[in-house]
Amino acid sequence: MKSVFYLLDTAPYGSEKAFGALNAVAVSLNGMNVTLGLYGDGVYLAAADQDSTNLRMPNLSDILYSYGELRVLVHEPSLIERGLFDKTLIETIELVDEEDFLKEMENLDSVILF
Repeated sequence: MKSVFYLLDTAPYGSEKAFGALNAVAVSLNGMNVTLGLYGDGVYLAAADQDSTNLRMPNLSDILYSYGELRVLVHEPSLIERGLFDKTLIETIELVDEEDFLKEMENLDSVILF
């Protein structure tokens, strides 16, 4: 396997799925083409200036900044549905429409769902 698409469709806080996905992504970056796709409630991870202090969890959007080589695709229709389209998003993401999001998933060797 030379390329992998990790799909995160759950909110970044409230479960361990987003944190687990980011850890899996970090491990996979060594020698593989890795893309993280944010879909559904997963798009909340793309919001800038998150403050998770009261949740006693690490700031997950800060982790995205730590891996500059990671490609992060955000499903634009999911952003719009959640009222986030006009909000400040982290700079390292790429907004894509439904068709391009699905093409990216199809073009990689493996898709892993979180």
